[in-house]
Formats: sequence, C-alpha cells, structure tokens
Amino acid sequence: MRLGSPDPAVVPDTIRARRSQRAPAARHTRLLVTGDLACAFVALATVVLTRVGLGLFIPIEDFLLGLALTIMWPGVMALVGAYGRRTRDEGTEEFRVVTQGGMGLIAATAIGAYATQATVARSYVMAMMPLATLITLVFRHRMRRRLHRLRARGERLRRVVAVGHRASVLDLVAQFQRQPYHGMRVVAACLPSGDVRMRRSEVGGVPVLGDFGDVPAVVDKVEADAVAVLACPELDGAALRRLAWGIEPRGTDLFVASALMDVAGPRIGVRLVAGMPLLHVEHPDIDGIRQVVKSAFDKIVAAFVLVVVAVPMLAIAVAIRTTSPGPALFRQRRVGRHGREFHMLKFRTMVTDAERLKQTLFDRNESDGVLFKIRNDPRITRVGVLLRRYSLDELPQLLNVLRGEMSLVGPRPPLPVEVERYGADVRRRLVVKPGMTGLWQVSGRSDLTWEESVRLDLRYVENWSLMLDLQLLWKTWSAVTRGEGAY
Repeated sequence: MRLGSPDPAVVPDTIRARRSQRAPAARHTRLLVTGDLACAFVALATVVLTRVGLGLFIPIEDFLLGLALTIMWPGVMALVGAYGRRTRDEGTEEFRVVTQGGMGLIAATAIGAYATQATVARSYVMAMMPLATLITLVFRHRMRRRLHRLRARGERLRRVVAVGHRASVLDLVAQFQRQPYHGMRVVAACLPSGDVRMRRSEVGGVPVLGDFGDVPAVVDKVEADAVAVLACPELDGAALRRLAWGIEPRGTDLFVASALMDVAGPRIGVRLVAGMPLLHVEHPDIDGIRQVVKSAFDKIVAAFVLVVVAVPMLAIAVAIRTTSPGPALFRQRRVGRHGREFHMLKFRTMVTDAERLKQTLFDRNESDGVLFKIRNDPRITRVGVLLRRYSLDELPQLLNVLRGEMSLVGPRPPLPVEVERYGADVRRRLVVKPGMTGLWQVSGRSDLTWEESVRLDLRYVENWSLMLDLQLLWKTWSAVTRGEGAY
C-alpha cells in the first residue's frame, strides 16, 4: 500500500492517541476556568468587605446580584473565546479577549440596569468587575509564564508536520527550536516529489517521511497535532483542498503560511470575491492618526520616566566620571526615520579611545552581518559592564524620545556605516522612528544573528500597534532584569 494511502482502520487509533495527547491541554483549560472563577470571587469579596468596613449596608438583592455576576464570569470568558486553543497559543490575543469580556459584562450590566430601571450597586459596575478583569489578567499572565516554562522543557508542545520546500522547512524548524514558547515542534517533513534530495533522512534534524501526497499517512505515523503548509507553487488551491480533506477525519489542525512574510494581525482579512476567498492586506499605518497618538504617548511616558529616574541617572553619571577618565555621556551619530541622522545619547560604557581601538579588534567580531559585536569587549569599563547588562546605559535616550528623534519602541537605531550596507529590503526599517526597545530587545538582544534582527525589525514595521508597543514595553522589563544577551 502506498504511503500516501493509509489504512482507514488506522485513523480511529490515531484519533484516540491524539486525544490522549490533548489531555494536558484539557487540564490546562479546566485550571483556567477554576482560576477565572476564583479571580471573580476575590473581586467580589474585596468589594463586599470594603463596603462592610466602611459601614455601608448591603441589601440581600445586591449581594445576590454580585454572586450571580461572579458565577457568570467564566461563562463570559468562554463566550469571548478566552478558553479557545487559538487564544491559548497567542498571549496578546488572550489578554485582548479577557479585557473585551470584562468590558462587555460591565457595559451589559450598566445598560441592562438602565433599560429595566433596576437598582444596581455602582460598586459592582465601577469596582468589582474592573477589579475582576485586572485580577484575571494577572492570573492569565502567571499561567502563561508557567506554560512557557513547560514548553521550554519540551512539554505541552504540539507535534507538527511541515510541508514545503527544504529551505522553508529548515527555517520553520529553526524558528520553533529558538522560540519554544509558541508551543510547536516540527516532528516530520514532507518535501516536493521533484526534490532529488527528498530521500535524505532529515532536514535540520527532522526526518523527511514523504512528499506532498503522503501528508495524511505521515500525520498518522507521527501522531501529529497539526500540519503547517509553507508557501510553495506546487500546492495550489486544488492540491491544498485535497490535503485538507485528507487530514480532516483525523482532527488535525491545518496552518497555511502566506507568501507575504511577517504581515499578520488586523492588517489581514479574508474576503469572498466572485466565489473565491481572497486575502486582503491593508497597508501599515505609517503616517496616520495612530502615529500621532504613538508620538504623544512616547513623549508623555518619556517625560514621566525621566522625572522618576533623574536621581539614579545622576548617580550613574558620577560613577562613570569617578571610575574612568572622560565624559559621562556618549554622543553617537545614528540614522533615524527616513534616513535623517541624529546624535543618540548614551551613558559612556567604554574607554574614550574606543573607536580607535575598534580597528584592532575586527578579527574578533562575533556578528555575522553588518554589526560589530564582541562578547567580552576589552574596551568596556567596569561600570560599563553593569550598565550594559541591565541596559542602564540607554536611559539618556529618553531625551532623544522627547526631541522626537526616537520612539520608546521601534527598530534598533543603526549607525550610518551600517545603513550604507543596507539592501533595498532592509531599508524598510527606516520608515519609522528607531526605538529604545523593540522585538530585537525582548527576543535575544545581542545573541541574535543579523538576519534575525532584520526580520524582527521588519515584522515590527509591518505590524505596529499601540497594543504591541505596550506588550513590548512590558516584556522589556523582564528581558532587562534577566540581563541575557546584553554585551
């Protein structure tokens, strides 16, 4: 029997095996439901005890309403999809739907009370449900951190069959290995039948078990949870439809990668035109009102942070001046939006003749691209090692943000000599302001390769949103405190 035509009797056994693999996911969902209910009870108890402590009388009908809202809380979360697999796999989406569910219940309660002229304690609308939303978000964040730790140990990973050309499969394998928190691991690959190297045993450590026609059988053989189809001309609409039909009885998820790289989120939608599903891609908002909001947000936050860290910055400047000769601040020409150059400010972490010494260290460069990086750079001062480890040397860049030359979040600010070596695609990074932090900061910092750094910067440019900025600012704190990848 051909590998691509599995015995139908095998399918029920495969489904049973896959159901046993999904048991941990079901337990995780039950834990989320229980935790959400507990968060709502904590919010209710906080409001009730506060009112009792203030000597306010609580009518029995008010208490019963609060209890009903508490019991409804997991149901509301389920209604907005907070327990769905897609939500669990994407942190931003999870936090969005939880917030949406909380705000929706608040609005529904307020509108329902107004429409029925019912007397509803304002403490429930103004305190309990917002508090329940906040506590649930904190709980979900802790649960996500726990899930990421499990995945980093190789647990709770979905088994994926990658379908596509060798280079695309190799890239997908590397991405999943480098970022296990996404919860996927490629366990098998299917290459085009015309690939003369298809019979080689593996691609990036993953066994090649067949061609595009063998996908259903390979899914059964490795008990895969999902199939990832990468962009390739051989899999046109008809072939992809047959592949979907082949894995449908097995309950295996199907993911199809778009040929348009690094574009996702609200910019992409599917529209049915003349009976054909067409992928509609909106242009990124580079100069619209959202950029005005972003600029205002950057300057307000930068001004606030400067006030808070003014005294620590003064102490850092004194430490630099007293431990090594030279100024406390270091000014360096960088390239900003649309190629305009500006002087970026940093605390000095190297000796004053660092640029001259750089000429003697090119043979020790550890970067694989246009950057110059040395893990143990002899030019860095003793204080500079500490400042770089925790990114304290970048605090003066808040002044660049106030001047409108930089943003809090954005691509890495490049040197002019780096920009001279940019290709046409890489210059796309310059359509937005460079940032103090960004995807590169929370994804490995100096440990990233040049290609990885460019890909992350381009992904940010294509998918920018204020919510993404807030998420990256939150993640930056964790990356900085760990001090990983900084040198």
